[in-house]
Amino acid sequence: MLIPKGALVISCQARADNPLHGPVYMAAMARAAEQGGARGIRANGADDIVAIRAVTTLPIIGIAKVWDERFPVYITPGFAQADEIARAGADIIGLDATPRPRDGEAVEHLIGRIRSELGCEVFADIATLEEGRAAHAAGASYVATTLSGYTEETVSRKTEGPDLELLSALVAQVPVPIVAEGRFDTPELVAEAFRRGAHAVVVGTAITNPREITRKFVRAIS
Repeated sequence: MLIPKGALVISCQARADNPLHGPVYMAAMARAAEQGGARGIRANGADDIVAIRAVTTLPIIGIAKVWDERFPVYITPGFAQADEIARAGADIIGLDATPRPRDGEAVEHLIGRIRSELGCEVFADIATLEEGRAAHAAGASYVATTLSGYTEETVSRKTEGPDLELLSALVAQVPVPIVAEGRFDTPELVAEAFRRGAHAVVVGTAITNPREITRKFVRAIS
């Protein structure tokens, strides 16, 4: 198990329209996160992963986002993307483990191939308890609440804060490390996730996206 229990994992990602987009900035962000006490990094794309691996020995949850209007699944949809990010230095392969259509093989087959052919742990992003159970049955090493509120089935659950009820249900019913991720924007919410039994918590925007942090302050004073 590469992600230790009680770990804060920092998601170092920036889309193309963000001023911090690119490997140089994401590597610097990862170094800052490690110096601050992070015990894992989540990163998108081979270029960023290579740069981050060069500056830290922390475990990297690698993902590859592939946008295709034909398919709702864009987080590591196929084996080719998983292989690329593993070669770039990711220790753990993160993927969308929902049963939605994807440009690739069925998720249970993808998880199996990543485990057997790449020798990597699998970090399964899910949105429901049933998806968490299925990801565990398929061999996922970690199950994360990442997609709750971001699928058609769960959009009604997207509130201002994280889906703590899903977290509690997964902890109670799925016997693998459960990771809390999605809309954790205060230390108090992170602490609550650990009280509910989370193995680790992933935080992204609230720490690594200064543009969105600034917008949040501006909204508060407008």
